[in-house]
Formats: sequence, structure tokens, C-alpha cells
Amino acid sequence: KLPTMKMLLLLVALLSAASAAPPTCYSRVLSLSKEITESFKELQTSKTVDACVATLPRLYLDIHNYCVLAKLRDFVAYPGCDRVPEVNELKEKARSLYTILISYCRRDLVFLTDDCNALEIPISPPIEHS
Repeated sequence: KLPTMKMLLLLVALLSAASAAPPTCYSRVLSLSKEITESFKELQTSKTVDACVATLPRLYLDIHNYCVLAKLRDFVAYPGCDRVPEVNELKEKARSLYTILISYCRRDLVFLTDDCNALEIPISPPIEHS
């Protein structure tokens, strides 16, 4: 009975490990860009943050758009709000994403567009009709 239980536990462990794929460069960049975009939205709508946050450049990111590199560079280099910890944290995440894009993933990513205006106004998700 004990060897059967060990075999069953081993099988469950192997099956769960097989389904958990390691993150790819693309999946890491995609998740980090979404995290940064969401953090920026929360920062913009927070009432407790400094008024300088309203002056920050927009930070809608699409990693399929080549202009995302310039967008990240501009955001990280923006001189305002250095005294706001949330902005500094967001700049660090943006710096990390930029580094990953140009260093680790540069051969793995394909940019589908270079429309810089598309990064100024986020596209709303389609409305589902029921």
C-alpha cells in the first residue's frame, strides 16, 4: 500500500511540474508591461499622491509597438515627481522593462508596428454584447 501511495504522489508531482512552463522572455515582458500600465493607472487615479503625478507623461505600453522603447526612455528620464516613492518605484519597473527589451529579449521580440501615436491613447477592449 505504501509504494502505491508514493507512486501516486510522484505521478501528481510530475504532472503538475510538466504543466508549469518556465516564463519566456515574451511572457515576462508582457506581464511586466501590463503591471506597469496598471500601476500607472492606479497612480493617476489615487487621491493621496502628489499633484505632480498629473504632469507625468502618459504610460500606456504595447510591447508590440517599436515606439515603446522611446516611451520607456522618456518616462524614466522625466525629471518630475522624484520625491514621490510610487513614481520612483514605477520608474524602476520601467527601467527594468527597457533593459529586458533591449538586452535579454531583443532577438525574441517582433515589433508589429511603429505607430507612436497609438501609445498616447490606449485602445479600449471591445464591448461584448449579450
